[in-house]
Amino acid sequence: MQKEYFGIGCIEQLGEILSREKPKRIFLVRGKKSYYQSGVHEKLSLLLEAYEMVHFTYHAPDVKIEDVKRGKELFQAENCDYTIAIGGGSALDLGKAVTLLASHEGNAEEYIQKKIPLHPRKYPLIAIPTTIGTGSEATHFATIYLDKIKWSLAHPSLIPDHALIDPSLTLSLSSYQTASTGIDALAQAIESYWSVCSTPDSQNYAREAIRLCLTNLKAAVDDAANLEAHAALARAANLSGKAINVSFTTACHAISYPITAHFGIPHGHAVALTLPGIAQYNAGITKEDCLEPRETEYVKRVLQDLCQFFFVSSPESLKAKIETLMDEIGLERKLTALGIKTEEDRDLIIKQGFNPERMKNNPRLVKEEDLRKILEEIS
Repeated sequence: MQKEYFGIGCIEQLGEILSREKPKRIFLVRGKKSYYQSGVHEKLSLLLEAYEMVHFTYHAPDVKIEDVKRGKELFQAENCDYTIAIGGGSALDLGKAVTLLASHEGNAEEYIQKKIPLHPRKYPLIAIPTTIGTGSEATHFATIYLDKIKWSLAHPSLIPDHALIDPSLTLSLSSYQTASTGIDALAQAIESYWSVCSTPDSQNYAREAIRLCLTNLKAAVDDAANLEAHAALARAANLSGKAINVSFTTACHAISYPITAHFGIPHGHAVALTLPGIAQYNAGITKEDCLEPRETEYVKRVLQDLCQFFFVSSPESLKAKIETLMDEIGLERKLTALGIKTEEDRDLIIKQGFNPERMKNNPRLVKEEDLRKILEEIS
């Protein structure tokens, strides 16, 4: 059962946790720059001096299999017995993956590709997010790229033992970073709400995350010092993580991974590109293409709920509202402006964007020709 700490200054609770759990050698996963820019280093340097530390950095922005293997080998070679992961979603995912696999023999690829079953995590793990998007501190999976193909390492014990969510650590984010990570939280909540795996609990998490994002995202982007808005988004990210931990994500996330892997567009921005189009597409569901066991009328009610959350009256207006929000927070919506210019580029996204696990969570079946139309509309 995870122990969650939330609020400005809660990172100071780390000292109490460590003094109680008495790690012998801590494996610290962190970003090369964010560890210093976020203020974490300054806040923790004296506290961590009392412990033996092994620092591990990775090649941002995405977690590659090479990072996982390198981290696993270092963890084992240095006889570490504890992990603290500090940073954005990639740092947290990497810390989760390394800590789980550190007690496993064999190649990391075989576990990630589900060729070998996993057993529970052996070593304690603390997650400290410094961005306001992924909610990785609340999920039982980690995103890892093998040869630019996205995979998910999944196991119940990937959820960290402790999550310290201190909104003050997000104040150093640029306006673009806030926009990109913040809209990821919004997209996760929306996708979770319409996912075929949604439950009343996951939808409650998603509903509140959507409310917090819509109320605070632009304010946080416009004013980096707006601690109230950043705190609200940190809560929204955590709630969206809890939501997708139950329901998983859907089509927008599936499509986003090749956009990030091949064109370098940050994850949240990549997800947001197709969010308006998929919202409108899902609203056109029919009995013939319905993947939702609760049937088409249920999906239409879900879409109407989302319209109400956005204070609009129709799916067309919902699409426009999301597009307007992207414009207001400075996220480019056109693929050509982002370097995705040719039909071959779009073909690559289509070829690699049909992750079966995520696509089957979407309430409406997405075919290649449907995705092509959505991509052409935003080209």
